[in-house]
Amino acid sequence: MSIEAAPTPVHSKREVVQAMWGLMLGMFVAILAGTVVSNALPRIVAELKGSQSIFAWIVTAELLAMTATVPLWGKLADLYSRKLLIQASLSLFVVGSLIAGFSQNVEMLIVSRVVQGLGAGGVTALATIVMAAMIPPRELGKYSGMFGAVFGVGTVAGPLIGGVLVDTSWLGWRWCFFIGIPFTLAAIYMLQRTLRLPVVRNEKTKIDYLGAFLIVSGVSTLLIWSSLAGQKFEWVSGWTAGLVSLGVLLLVAAVRVEATAHDPIVPLSIFRNRTVSLTTIASALVGIAMFGGTVFLSQYFQLSLGKTPTQAGLLGLPLIFGLLISSTVAGQLITKFGRWKAFLVAGGVFMVGGMLLLSTITAQTTVFMVSVHMFVLGVGVGLMMQNLVLAAQNDVPAKDLGATTSTLTFFRSLGGAIGVSALGAVLASKVSSLAAERFGTTAGGENAVPDISVLPPEIKAVVAEIYATATAEIFLVGAPFAVLALLAVAFIKEKPLKETSGDDRLAAEMAAGH
Repeated sequence: MSIEAAPTPVHSKREVVQAMWGLMLGMFVAILAGTVVSNALPRIVAELKGSQSIFAWIVTAELLAMTATVPLWGKLADLYSRKLLIQASLSLFVVGSLIAGFSQNVEMLIVSRVVQGLGAGGVTALATIVMAAMIPPRELGKYSGMFGAVFGVGTVAGPLIGGVLVDTSWLGWRWCFFIGIPFTLAAIYMLQRTLRLPVVRNEKTKIDYLGAFLIVSGVSTLLIWSSLAGQKFEWVSGWTAGLVSLGVLLLVAAVRVEATAHDPIVPLSIFRNRTVSLTTIASALVGIAMFGGTVFLSQYFQLSLGKTPTQAGLLGLPLIFGLLISSTVAGQLITKFGRWKAFLVAGGVFMVGGMLLLSTITAQTTVFMVSVHMFVLGVGVGLMMQNLVLAAQNDVPAKDLGATTSTLTFFRSLGGAIGVSALGAVLASKVSSLAAERFGTTAGGENAVPDISVLPPEIKAVVAEIYATATAEIFLVGAPFAVLALLAVAFIKEKPLKETSGDDRLAAEMAAGH
């Protein structure tokens, strides 16, 4: 193994801050891409003359590509220039955004979303890897808090921004894709000027392409199943049996290949580390709470409380504020005192509390009370999300930083994708059963969301209560996942935060012959 650019550069505080701005800009637009279209979908599908089934695929295509390729980006980060890789992923995102904005049909749009997803996967995996390379874990807390806040703001603010763009006549839905391009170009420029990292190359190392293919194929198969089940076919059906069996078989084959590969995409040895295993489990469960909660609250605001898309986006701000405050304050305190486990445990408690509080909402619940419940959930997610990554990065050899970070990011996204599909199926089933009780049929027809603006007042009130009851139930169903996340972090052993950066540790490991 050799390092171009020796000795390892020492980064001044100013250089770190400048590089962080570039990374956070890239992270924000990557996360925004997955959420900004949610309120614009009806307009997009109508203008491009798409069918109802296209709704899910416009979101799923980007999420699938992002989730499935995260481990590969992480492996590449252990082998090649991290600066070049993150700039390449941002460039892919720009290309995908341009194609999406100029799309003339739904097929072109879906292809563009896949390209966006490839870029977003690289940004979300590489940003935290680059951070760990530049900053010692002892100082990483405050920066991790900032990244956690960016992640949460991008996730929750996306629907608000998309709603405003669609409601503005001189902009329209195409700006949901164009809006991120100048920020992405700015991020590429800032990273070119400020990011200085050594290039690590091992001449004997080869990428495990077979393992990468099996991982991507297995995960993609399961994500396709989770996105289509309950919509195109029943959850208990021949299609479910076939897709789940194929996905599991591909992943089992991937595990066998990774166990014997000289340089696996995901080194199975990292799971022998208890901290990595527990933080991976917790990350997947946090993904379910984060993505599942935000997706369905927007629908609750519109169908149960009668708000517009823009108003629904504004009502998501308490969740953003909770996440922003908790992640930044916790990051500062971790950096000051060097202790982190208490924040993870507190985050688990708040997350359980937030899910249980939201399981009590009705169509009569005041906006203030819903905001309080959302704030509690946001505090919990903010305390856990990036601090899980910090705990894992602190406890692995520097050579495994890329694989470990991308693995946690991968499972968080996977948990979110499957959680949205599963909780969405719970909501659809509850709505269908309640509508059958009240009306003798489904509300608005099979798989259709009613337009409450055209319903008579007495029918509108019943539909509002149906969707409120169904939304409350998905938070009740999601609460046990939050409890499991709390149990996982409770068993993590707290270890002192290291005082040296990832690159310094890597140089020491190489000198020692590890």
